[in-house]
Amino acid sequence: MSFDFSLVSAPFRMQPGLRRIGAGEAQLTASTPNGRHLREKMAVLASFPRQALCAVDSFDVVPVLRTIAGEAARSSPCAFEADERATGLRCSAPLLGWSIDDHGVPIGDGDPAIGTLLRELPPRDRAVALLCLAFEEDFAVLDGRNATVPWLAVCLPSRWAPEDKIGRHFAAIHAPVADNAVLLAAGESLARLVTGSERWERFVWTVTADPRLHQHPARGIAQWPAGDAAAAAAAASLRSERQTFIPIAAAAQAVFTIRVASMPLVAAVTNASDAARLHAALASMSADVLAYKGLTDARDRLLDWLASRRTPTPARP
Repeated sequence: MSFDFSLVSAPFRMQPGLRRIGAGEAQLTASTPNGRHLREKMAVLASFPRQALCAVDSFDVVPVLRTIAGEAARSSPCAFEADERATGLRCSAPLLGWSIDDHGVPIGDGDPAIGTLLRELPPRDRAVALLCLAFEEDFAVLDGRNATVPWLAVCLPSRWAPEDKIGRHFAAIHAPVADNAVLLAAGESLARLVTGSERWERFVWTVTADPRLHQHPARGIAQWPAGDAAAAAAAASLRSERQTFIPIAAAAQAVFTIRVASMPLVAAVTNASDAARLHAALASMSADVLAYKGLTDARDRLLDWLASRRTPTPARP
């Protein structure tokens, strides 16, 4: 997967950066068998389900499952389906070959490891777990009425703990973010905007020494190695997220989707223009942002490496 360097700008600022989603543009990405997202999500759900699947008491997940299934029918056919029956909701992930029937029982002939994982979870978690496995995206619900997050299904967080965010206000969730004044000031209006009828997206990125998609702080985060610019660059990954909002009909809520991508920095930066753009953004980050992103010890070495690549190599005569 390539990275769109047009998303990198200088000076770097922590801000909402919302833009409307084009008509017909997909907001979901079906998991691929044995794909990276699927493998890491299975590992998380097998060992840390309570860190990934979180909800306030009495939260009704059915409208969420129905909303995502509706979006999947439009843009990711056969990835996830929700069939309402008199006895409950049957959820299916046809591409994975597994379903959760209306009594919470896993049924299917896909990868046996998926079936084993689903059966080992409490029945109340199985439909949401199947939802997580069906897509590369993670999910949360934002309530536009009070700017809180009452539900999370996040297996691949970026250095934050989903279980610490559940039920909290937008401002409290983003309080740890560095240089967050613009973001916090927009919180209430942002919540109302993205839970309306229009669809929105935003993109965030960072450079990290940890190549994993799942970066829950309780599981340890890889540290930058000692050494020169080349050593820092060799250890670096360019991590990005596409975040979108899918309105939940007549609920003043939206499903917040998060699709994480990560690739080695040396593979991502392929030309002088991209190197120059990333160099300018990193060079403009404040000390607080560098600390928040874990880049304090590596930034200067990464700048040296990028500087060596922002000038095209002269062609040989």
